[in-house]
Amino acid sequence: MSLATAIRDRDVAELPGKRDEDWRWTDLRGLIRALPEPSPAFEGEVGEGVFDAFSADRRVLVNGGDATIEVAGGDAATVALRLVSRGAGAHTSRVTLRIGEGARLRLFETYESDAGSVAQASLTISLAPGAALERIVLTSEDAEAVSVSQAEVLLAPKSRFSQTVMASGARRQRLETHVLHPGGQGAARLDGVYLVAGKRHSDQTTVVTHASVDGVTEQLVKGVVRDQARGVFQGRIVVEEGADRTDARMGHHALILSDRAEVDAKPELEIYADDVACAHGNTVGALDEDALFYGRQRGMPEPEARALLTEAFIGEVIDRIEHDGAREVVRAWAAERLRA
Repeated sequence: MSLATAIRDRDVAELPGKRDEDWRWTDLRGLIRALPEPSPAFEGEVGEGVFDAFSADRRVLVNGGDATIEVAGGDAATVALRLVSRGAGAHTSRVTLRIGEGARLRLFETYESDAGSVAQASLTISLAPGAALERIVLTSEDAEAVSVSQAEVLLAPKSRFSQTVMASGARRQRLETHVLHPGGQGAARLDGVYLVAGKRHSDQTTVVTHASVDGVTEQLVKGVVRDQARGVFQGRIVVEEGADRTDARMGHHALILSDRAEVDAKPELEIYADDVACAHGNTVGALDEDALFYGRQRGMPEPEARALLTEAFIGEVIDRIEHDGAREVVRAWAAERLRA
């Protein structure tokens, strides 16, 4: 069951729901009683994207479609990919990325909607030996939209995959990444931030499977929720039998800024090998009242003090973005939402 098959068959019985363990906090079957009509072809202008200044190669999919991005061995490329929903219809998108041996790709990926659309995006990403990909994902979804993105990532020995997901939620929003890690001195970094307010919902789900020796995974996700919003983090790292000398570390930390907000977190390690170094951590709490008092004593209005503290809290994730310009765009995006 998936949102993609439900849209294709126009059958809500195929939607994932709370009886599916991995979807119990992001229930689509209980939410969607009838699927909207298919999204019509869009012929208007979508305006400029937030990352357009950093790339001459711009791919825009409006109300669904397919795209293929290939980088030949030894080359370097930067691509701005925009997945845009216009209107309140239902649609799916498919994107295939192939990165050749020793190649480098920087992918700026955005999700945008302006109404209560229902959208599914599927990405298939393969890296050849020695290839590198930095993927930066930023969402700007309508409060009534339902949006699911699912990425399947296949690494190779000595390849490097870095990901930063910045999410502001929707009626239901899920950003899911599955990584098949072959070891062989390959490295994966899966970072994320969710800043969710109102009645929005954001779900970041990741699964990394280490299949052989000498693989590295590092993950840091931070969230801030307020009002009646809900944040979900599900992270699973699997170390299969024989995947010795795996080094995998996961951290999730969240702030809850109101009594009616909610965070659901499930970090998991499944280890079937002996010679490994693996750890995970999870914390959920409130802002430090002493720090707030310190700011107020020095004449800082409480909303500004709260915004500064939350910016500092998520700043650790943003600082790990490698591209200077993108890092500043993301920092401004976060500041705007925290100070709203």
